[in-house]
Amino acid sequence: MTPKLIKLLTLGAAGVLCSLSALAQPRLPQGYFWKKLPNGLEVVVIENTKVPLTTIEVAVKNGAYTEGREYSGLSHLFEHMFFKANKDYPDQEKFLKRTQELGAIWNGTTGNERVNYYFTVGKDSLDAGLKLMNASIRFPIYKEEDMKKERPVVDGEFQRNESSPGFQLYYEASKRLWGDLITRKMPIGIHEVINTATPEKMMIIKGKYYHPNNSLLIICGDIKHEDGFKKAENIFGDWPNSGFDPHVKYPIPDFAPLTKNEVFVKEMSIARTPFMMYAWQGPAYTRDSASTVAADVFSYIVSLNSSKFQQALVDKGLASSASLSYTTSHYTGDISIFVVPNPNKLKECHEEVLNQIKQWGNPAYFTDEQLADAKAILLREHSRQMEKPSSLPSQLSFQWCSTSLDYYTDLTDNYQKVTRADIAKYLKTYIVGKPMVAGMILTPEMSKQVNAASFFVVK
Repeated sequence: MTPKLIKLLTLGAAGVLCSLSALAQPRLPQGYFWKKLPNGLEVVVIENTKVPLTTIEVAVKNGAYTEGREYSGLSHLFEHMFFKANKDYPDQEKFLKRTQELGAIWNGTTGNERVNYYFTVGKDSLDAGLKLMNASIRFPIYKEEDMKKERPVVDGEFQRNESSPGFQLYYEASKRLWGDLITRKMPIGIHEVINTATPEKMMIIKGKYYHPNNSLLIICGDIKHEDGFKKAENIFGDWPNSGFDPHVKYPIPDFAPLTKNEVFVKEMSIARTPFMMYAWQGPAYTRDSASTVAADVFSYIVSLNSSKFQQALVDKGLASSASLSYTTSHYTGDISIFVVPNPNKLKECHEEVLNQIKQWGNPAYFTDEQLADAKAILLREHSRQMEKPSSLPSQLSFQWCSTSLDYYTDLTDNYQKVTRADIAKYLKTYIVGKPMVAGMILTPEMSKQVNAASFFVVK
């Protein structure tokens, strides 16, 4: 899913340069405090006294985008192995017993550009929680017996995804959108790579990316920032700096631009409900941060019940749902339309989607009132996001990995500053008249009945 509400805009070049400076003090929302430790670890303390809890999160700039085919899916497996044995708790039973003693809620996630881990504990257990996080991230023990148990768990997630026609459509579209670099946009991985992973490969990932100068520690909850910084330095301060920038030493290759339309029809018996998807290569934070925010505002305009897009497709019975989204990325992100068409009107639905896309170049496609409504919805959703303190670290760390802390802080204001010209530039640069991937998935029987290949084309 796209974390739309935690995106941020750096409108000027000076802001981008500021965010890239190792010495710059980032701008942060009220109650957020930042410090960089001598070893390069960035620490953010979020003071929030709504409940007597603290959430400890560590985010690492790792994920699918660091994986060639040989390592595809292993950042995700590494995340699973994080909650196993470590120096202080040398088997998983002891690790789990410790989390129970602390009353901890814990989990981790792996995406394209971030891997993150968190523990939420009572405020009185903060020291113990920080020590548990320190042992887990710095001193893991990769036992073959643990990996033997965890490999099928991770591969099972992949298999469950494969049972979904929506995932099958997304995967086929992604292969065409990203070409040979598909593994760098697919954290779920490759079966054979996951099933043959070794402790040695886990240590290679750790040696490349798990360093303080490639990580962010967030402490959020009922704590004063001075105390949080002191605790962080006492516990994490001797974590050795790698002495290199992982993303300079192991550079991410450029994604080749899509040069022509790619269209396909995928037939699968599991696709009892047909789906359609249309995708483009979108903006990257490093090259066009302004368009990443314009993208979200336009997506919200299109989602309004009053929009021409919804009226033409859903209100007229051509589809039961139709949505547009953009995934914020440090590197090239993807823009996609996902449609659940009326099975009896597949051709008409496809033709109307293409018709709507062509109209996006027309300044009159949406009204000033719809632009204002989309901005108001984004503002309200931001307010709701702030109501759950334990979710704040994840919102922040996503942007630290894919954009910047300044970008995060300016989000709400910059949504409100998006103009018609900003949206027009975004649409002209990335969508209207640009090469796309278009795909449809349906059963072989339905495909034959409607002769899908005869009409599912893009001219």
